[in-house]
Amino acid sequence: MPPFGWLLCLIAALAGTGWALRYAHRAQVFDHPEERSNHAQPTPRGGGIAMVAVMAGVLMWLASVRPSDRLVLLAMLGGLLLVAGIGWLDDHRPLSARLRLAVHVLAAVLVAIAAACSGWPAWSLVLALVAIPVLVNIWNFMDGTNGIAATQAMVWGFALLLWTPVALAGNVGLALAMACLGFLPFNFPRARIFMGDVGSGALGFLIAGSGLLLAREQGAPALGCLCVLAPFLVDAGLTLLRRIWRRERWWQAHSQHAYQRLARIWGSHAKVNGIYLMLASVGAILGWALRFRETTVTISLILLWYIGMAALWGSVQYGRQFSKGVGFDSVA
Repeated sequence: MPPFGWLLCLIAALAGTGWALRYAHRAQVFDHPEERSNHAQPTPRGGGIAMVAVMAGVLMWLASVRPSDRLVLLAMLGGLLLVAGIGWLDDHRPLSARLRLAVHVLAAVLVAIAAACSGWPAWSLVLALVAIPVLVNIWNFMDGTNGIAATQAMVWGFALLLWTPVALAGNVGLALAMACLGFLPFNFPRARIFMGDVGSGALGFLIAGSGLLLAREQGAPALGCLCVLAPFLVDAGLTLLRRIWRRERWWQAHSQHAYQRLARIWGSHAKVNGIYLMLASVGAILGWALRFRETTVTISLILLWYIGMAALWGSVQYGRQFSKGVGFDSVA
């Protein structure tokens, strides 16, 4: 990234989110409270379009200065626009889950084909096909309290910069972190605008895409990046499994995630966000330290970290200390 490029990303995200807020008011693009909502007042949505614009510009610039990675970077740009585009439409007029998922899979296929044409190993193609749809939807599921989706993506971006400060993944990570940081003043601690599906889906795609770049650059040591994602992966994964076990309509919107339960109990988005931010930050440090370990040791410690996250999830969902909820205040 050129000198002060990170500052340009930050300023562009701030300005773009301000524009999105004005647009949402003019176009009457609002998120209205419902039974599963953690906010009490109609709130503009679609602010994530600013982060999309920033990252699209970064990917175009990187493609122009890195010929060896150009095909993959352009595929990431195309996939980002697909995921963000379907999210932008969904923010204006709800679309079917099947259509959205089909577009997410198409974005993953686009990146996988580019990786194959660039000579990437077969495992990276499989990873692209799995990680992109999964993380796009997880970030959409977990975007339910002020700041949580953006701060988790920001920690991820800074973690990539810590691990590969001069490599491609580190550049993408820094830009992503700055884009999230530019959005956050409009969304946390009080939400003047939500990022919407255009933002949450884009963040999930960018995290998956940058994770692929990290895996390509580092190989097995990149496994440590899973530690950063643990708070979201565990909460989303175990909640989904529980809903399937109970034979509920797991594909429908709900408010059963651990972060949603904590928000209702504590009546504070800031407290919930702080807990998840701390866990992701500890995961980032742990992942960085695991780069210097043998693969078997790395996998073992990652499993222990995930078991710990699962225990925390269980304590929130079933623990006696959380058995009595309190009324949820208007914090959105």
